[in-house]
Amino acid sequence: MSDNSDSSPIMFADLNLPEPIQKAVIEQGYEQPSPIQAEAIPALLEGRDLLGQAQTGTGKTAAFALPLLANIDPNNRAPQLLILAPTRELAIQVAEACQQYAKHLKGVNVLPIYGGQSYTIQLKQLSRGAQVVVGTPGRVMDHMRRKTLSLDGLNALVLDEADEMLRMGFIDDVKWVLEQSPPERQIALFSATMPREVKRVADQHLQDPVHIKIASKTATGANISQRYWIVRGVHKLDAITRILESEDTEGVIVFVRTKNATVELADKLSARGFRSDALNGDIPQANREKIIDRLRKAKLDILIATDVVARGLDVERISHVINYDVPHDTESYIHRIGRTGRAGRSGKAILFVAPREKRMLFSIERATKQPIEPMDLPSIADINRSRVGRFKESILETMKNENLDFFSQMITEMQKEHEVSSEQIAAAAAFMAQGDSSLVLDEAAMAREAKSTHSSGFDRDDRERGRGDRRERGDRRERSHEDKPVPAKDATPLKDYPDVAMQRFRLDVGRRNQVKPGNIVGAIANEAELESKYIGEIEIREDYSTVDLPADMPKEVMGILRRARVAGRPLEIAVFDGKAPASGSSNHSGERSSNGGGAYNPSGAKKKSYNSKKRDRGSSKAGKSDYAKRKGNERKGSDRKKT
Repeated sequence: MSDNSDSSPIMFADLNLPEPIQKAVIEQGYEQPSPIQAEAIPALLEGRDLLGQAQTGTGKTAAFALPLLANIDPNNRAPQLLILAPTRELAIQVAEACQQYAKHLKGVNVLPIYGGQSYTIQLKQLSRGAQVVVGTPGRVMDHMRRKTLSLDGLNALVLDEADEMLRMGFIDDVKWVLEQSPPERQIALFSATMPREVKRVADQHLQDPVHIKIASKTATGANISQRYWIVRGVHKLDAITRILESEDTEGVIVFVRTKNATVELADKLSARGFRSDALNGDIPQANREKIIDRLRKAKLDILIATDVVARGLDVERISHVINYDVPHDTESYIHRIGRTGRAGRSGKAILFVAPREKRMLFSIERATKQPIEPMDLPSIADINRSRVGRFKESILETMKNENLDFFSQMITEMQKEHEVSSEQIAAAAAFMAQGDSSLVLDEAAMAREAKSTHSSGFDRDDRERGRGDRRERGDRRERSHEDKPVPAKDATPLKDYPDVAMQRFRLDVGRRNQVKPGNIVGAIANEAELESKYIGEIEIREDYSTVDLPADMPKEVMGILRRARVAGRPLEIAVFDGKAPASGSSNHSGERSSNGGGAYNPSGAKKKSYNSKKRDRGSSKAGKSDYAKRKGNERKGSDRKKT
């Protein structure tokens, strides 16, 4: 959008997009383009190369997808548009968006290709023809080398999140793909930051590009009330139940981190009497639309969702957004709570925070430029008052809107026949109406249950997330040896993400296999869908390598990484027992120096060794969660895929 304040706002209808794409945009509920869309779409429609600098959440997917889809020839089945993304999660997300925008373009097919998916599936789809290919650099290179993906007819190439590709060690792969593409193709490069290497790629491959820089807008709407609750004492499931019981809600979106968590939490809330459903990437698009339509029509009250599938979700009746799991970054938080307070309505956002996640809370406050107030968890008495109030309202509503003559006559007859008062009959009817569950909660029983949970340290839901109440309080001394998780060797919170305890793992590849740090980062990021910021120090030795990863990775993710291949060999990942020498190995092309010279890490910055970090933090090291063991046992036979 133009910065000229005196000009009328630009609308999508003003951008000269083809009618089928305009129709898809309208169906998505969009009318006014974001600033980067307003500037990028005209330039790309003209065939110009583009260098876009914008943060995640600014609408850059539509900024390149809409104009480049407009130039697709449906009669030509060869790939005409290639979009490179750093992770398979982003590749899937971008492919889904392109499919939505192209749904009225007859004959246009969109294909995501990424590591971790069967080659057979991708080969079949490539043989059928796809004009738009969205993929991760490594898998795109594999198909190009196999001659199963040809770029001879390519018209446009997009590099999405180029700085992330640089951090993950993919920049050489990106250069190779660019060099194999036709010299006359159009290029759009998008990056949140502009490191020197990314700028060098742009200068070398883009021809007279339009440069667009959009400042990140991190302020949230003033009509959204924001509160947080410290996860201590009572577990999350009990907490969200109390909130839903006591708050005056309409539609509610609850955000969790994983696909499995959406289903589990939706089932638990449904069992407690709430009309809830899950929304995740495994649910077919047609079913997703039906679920959202039910939410819109008030046939569903609570939606449990992941960040990816909730993008673009616009339902006016959403009164509350509950962050059941803390988001990974501030942009995600802003996107999440933006689902409420729409169309001038007020909204409420609630954030569950563990004590070790408080730094993320402070980061969110700085980014949003708004304080987030602490909230008091509703007491049993508060819940009972709310329940009784709703019960009374339902009785009054029935009295106003229903014909009760027959029941009035029946009550009169019962008074005469049994010599009982109308109050006694009404009380009995109310008792029958409450069903199997009591209308009011027993405060003494709930207090005993809360005390039991508090003293045991782990409830079922906290075990599933690797979060024990006692560990959150830092009180480990009262726990038995058998109940205490085995401390991770050198486990320590990641420097910039103190809520994540890191564990050192051994990989069955080393210098003899000609492996490089970038190969390891790429394999882990794609196969485990793990962001590069959660991949720590990497050491490459002669016969093996070590890498620091989150200590509480689920069992199914460990299984995927065990089978993942680097340099033609399975990683066979396992916890590093520390028996191998910790120093003395020789250095090799940018790998970690064991003699104190820092370590390779995907962000490009040197980190201290684990031992030095332990000394810096004193006694604050975190114990390893037993999440992976317990959660893996609960999920035998479940889908390995994550959100």
